[in-house]
Amino acid sequence: MPEIPMIQLSEQYRALRVELDETVRRVFEQGAFILGAEVAVFESEFAAYCESAYAVGVASGTEALQLALMACGVGENDEVITSAHTAVATVAAIEACGARPRLVDVTLERYTLNPALLTEALSQRTRAIVPVHLYGCPADLTPILEFAKTQGLFVIEDCSQAHGATYAGRKVGSFGELAAFSFYPTKNLGAFGDGGAVTTKDPSLAEKLKALRQYGWKEHYVSSLKGLNSRLDELQAALLRVKLRYLDAWNQRRRELANLYLELLAGTELTLPIQPADATHVFHQFVIRHPQRDALRAFLKAWGIHTLIHYPVPIHLQPAYADLGYARGSLPNAERAANEVLSLPLYPELTEEQVRFVCAGIREFAKG
Repeated sequence: MPEIPMIQLSEQYRALRVELDETVRRVFEQGAFILGAEVAVFESEFAAYCESAYAVGVASGTEALQLALMACGVGENDEVITSAHTAVATVAAIEACGARPRLVDVTLERYTLNPALLTEALSQRTRAIVPVHLYGCPADLTPILEFAKTQGLFVIEDCSQAHGATYAGRKVGSFGELAAFSFYPTKNLGAFGDGGAVTTKDPSLAEKLKALRQYGWKEHYVSSLKGLNSRLDELQAALLRVKLRYLDAWNQRRRELANLYLELLAGTELTLPIQPADATHVFHQFVIRHPQRDALRAFLKAWGIHTLIHYPVPIHLQPAYADLGYARGSLPNAERAANEVLSLPLYPELTEEQVRFVCAGIREFAKG
């Protein structure tokens, strides 16, 4: 068995080569490369896909979240509640707009923000909640939205790992005032470079976002707001339009492979991912837990099986965020997850034979 990578982006390109190459040619021949027709059409198509009214294309998922916060007026001296177990990008975006993250522990079932802990994280400075739909599993949104409504807080969904996931029968990205998406190449819907988008149902927020992503311009060269340069370019938008047509099929393939993993790994000492009854998991990552995670990872590497850890250090223990003031042990589930989680290979082009080989390696490890 040859090596099994975590992801094989070239396979996806090969499958769509004719369409993608023709798209590149079309954009080059049109000669428009920034905020043209391709971006506008992609924004409309992506908004419809997400069951939202508007989508605003931006340069990255991190800036999508930053701009969403800025559009809500979040800034200096404000606090934003979010998950302690997430990519650093989430808190980087909060701090980029001048606010301070307030970290909440996660549940060990979904690996998402625990709504029962929101009250103790609340302060007079809290302006927003950023629930992260981690690994493709939607956060438990109903209690989060109810809490936010009672406290007058914005909810901004971080959907960077959950394109196409649903909660209570609706697509994520359609619940909060705004939602941020990343199109980093490894995402379920990935560009050929960086890219992102913000979705919203509020026309005034959509217009504000369009200004903020380009220096605060509402008319050319006149800055009505203090904004950024964060634009999704025409080429990426055009290529994303092609790939968006395949997203549901790719997500279905991810679920099929995840179910095969779940079947073959049942009865092992692993903690396996759940599929909540109220949600559709899109398995951006297939994440297991094992108390000897590092030994298991080394064993699999010797078999030629590549794995990753998402994420090895929780936010509050990252050296850069020591100033947030959280002591070791203060967010125990996030710390346990960081010590035990392991992402196995999972992408639409993975074969069932490869999944069976990965599972055979894990079972061999279990024999000691």
